[in-house]
Amino acid sequence: MPLTSVEIISLINGFLGTSNNSLQNKAAEKAWEDPLIGFSSGGDALYGKIKSDIGSFYWTPPEIFSLAFPKATVPPEKLTVISWILPQTLATKGDQRRQRKYSSERWSRSRNYGEVTNINLARHLIDSLSAMGHCAVAPALHQSWGWQTSKKYGFASNWSERHAAFVSGLGTFGLCDGLITEKGKAMRCGSIIVDLSLPRTQRKYRHHRAYCLFFANGKCKKCISRCPAGAITEQGHNKEACKNYLFEVTAAYALHHYGFSSYGCGLCQTAVPCESGIPPGLSYQAP
Repeated sequence: MPLTSVEIISLINGFLGTSNNSLQNKAAEKAWEDPLIGFSSGGDALYGKIKSDIGSFYWTPPEIFSLAFPKATVPPEKLTVISWILPQTLATKGDQRRQRKYSSERWSRSRNYGEVTNINLARHLIDSLSAMGHCAVAPALHQSWGWQTSKKYGFASNWSERHAAFVSGLGTFGLCDGLITEKGKAMRCGSIIVDLSLPRTQRKYRHHRAYCLFFANGKCKKCISRCPAGAITEQGHNKEACKNYLFEVTAAYALHHYGFSSYGCGLCQTAVPCESGIPPGLSYQAP
């Protein structure tokens, strides 16, 4: 019997229901709440449009699959991108909401140890699918993944987890470039590509900014005031200023105050209307 999306969801939930999902603090708190999971076709035209927009270095699903499995011949429409959203816990969001300049310890732990959970989830899926006779790759973990330079956007990478989630029906982008999902913007995300043809998740939006209040009515802008680096304006997200703050300020703060390395910031993801869901009453859809 072919593997089903229900079985994939069960694999993901099963892994996150174990001690692997941990902030690695004294209380052994979990790093992530229950995930959102979406599926998109490797042949979805949006992937080609994203590549054209970002740069020629950006991978479409068939390109990275062929790079990982050069001897395999799989039509794009027979590939599935499995994407997941890992929402921050209530405790982590509560701590972070009170911060003004630096990340809370829980948030810093989620960026460090929670991301280990995210990476191990991808590896668990790949190993599980491989044992069932399928080929699967996590683009962000492939040895050829790396930072590149986009003429339009500055520094970028070969694969974006947020863009994969967008194509997979899981959310749209806000003013700060964070992905706003049904469980909010305070999250991490991941994805793999597998040689399975699974039902696609319906995209409930027609525009990549559909869930952002600023683009709906111009009256929010809460993420602008939340950014300690001044990296967010009405013109969008200054990725260079954001990156500099992460590596030059928050990393040193976490190491000195919490005793471990972490360059998480994420202040723009909390104390905003889209922190834990799509803003109520928002119905913006671009024509």
